[in-house]
Amino acid sequence: MKKKLVSSLIVFLTIFLILLGSVNLFTKNEEKKTHKLVATVLKKTDKKLTVQDENNVIYTFLSNHEDILLGDKIIIEYTGVLNKNKELQSSKVIKYLMTKDVMNEDDIPTEWDDKGIFKDYYKLAKDFVNSMSLEEKIAQLLLVKYPTKNQKELLQKNTFAGYIFFEKDFTNKNKDEVLAMMSDLQESSKIPILTAVDEEGGKVVRLSNNKKLRNQPFAAPAELYKEGGLDLIKEDTITKSKFLNDLGINLNLAPVVDVSNSEDYYIFDRTLQEDTEKTSQYAEAVISASKNTGVSYTLKHFPGYGNNDDTHDGIVTDSRTLEEIKRKDIPPFEAGIKAKAEAILVNHNIISNIDKSNPATLSASVHNLLRNDLKFTGIVITDDMDMEAVKNIDKKFVKALLAGNDLIITGNYEEAITEIKQGLENKEITENLITKLAFRVIAWKYYKGLMFGIHK
Repeated sequence: MKKKLVSSLIVFLTIFLILLGSVNLFTKNEEKKTHKLVATVLKKTDKKLTVQDENNVIYTFLSNHEDILLGDKIIIEYTGVLNKNKELQSSKVIKYLMTKDVMNEDDIPTEWDDKGIFKDYYKLAKDFVNSMSLEEKIAQLLLVKYPTKNQKELLQKNTFAGYIFFEKDFTNKNKDEVLAMMSDLQESSKIPILTAVDEEGGKVVRLSNNKKLRNQPFAAPAELYKEGGLDLIKEDTITKSKFLNDLGINLNLAPVVDVSNSEDYYIFDRTLQEDTEKTSQYAEAVISASKNTGVSYTLKHFPGYGNNDDTHDGIVTDSRTLEEIKRKDIPPFEAGIKAKAEAILVNHNIISNIDKSNPATLSASVHNLLRNDLKFTGIVITDDMDMEAVKNIDKKFVKALLAGNDLIITGNYEEAITEIKQGLENKEITENLITKLAFRVIAWKYYKGLMFGIHK
């Protein structure tokens, strides 16, 4: 019996060593091979070059690149294996080749055409964005907190992507007054606007706690789930969407699909308060039920808030392993994406095992996880850029765009516009990137049915 056990163990170890040797040999061979990457130049310094490939994955290489300009489309020949989860690649660059797109004037640039959720509207969006000024394109990347005055005049001047509203903006207003407010804003803008709220239910409600608008606030997701499961969640989503749509609101910054099962943590009250599997089912249920209601929903807070403190109050570091985050926090976002989620909001936590230097909002590595691993082709939105966790970061608005965000939430729109324009002047960011991001936002607006009948 012992001899058989020893023999079996020897056979097993022999097979294991052979396989291990094969893997090592394969890896070494891959590292020696020359590969090619077609990409657009996003950023350059004396020793580093940051590019974005045709799948919207962002890579940074150590290299000499004197003749390369921001916005150039290039072919990089390199050895080694790329790692989209690393801020700086260890692959060795052999050389760069300049390339030009071979396309007709009516074609979509290859680096724009991700075959994504809004693809049916890309031709319309390209034609429209080609008629926009640079100032209009920059403004389309800003989801601005509703100002206290001159709201219509600011829209006429700046053509923001839209406004995000809070409880104070609806105080003492009835349905007719809210509708008139939204209608006036839409009529004031040359480009239809996103009208956004956080109507999560429970702790965070912006409209339904106004008794002139609804008899009672929408219940928290956890309360609904405990009472009636996913069926009640779907019913609530449809009811909520009709309520918002009837008031002229077309974007809900919900649901919260963070996984938390302890009331000791900041985000707990706003979650489903269930495990990863049930939260994933919840994400799918909300996104599916929201379709064809006139209101888009937003999964948040990618890549999962975790058991962390409030980033409204300061810098927060999430020290969990990437494996734990992928196992526990990512599945609800995957489920929502499969259900055709149109937008995802990224949190401000520093995910130290993905990018120890930047909050998730400003991390290309975090966005690569979203775009490449999860194949998300919709709109990526920053959390509020006025929050304490990112408030004092230098050039944060430029960094947000370079990291991979499409929309920036802020009340400091003047600072954002000035900084982005300075970034263009200083060649820290390209007009091609601004145009590409504006193109995606406009394509979303076509997808939402906002743009038809609009002519510039």
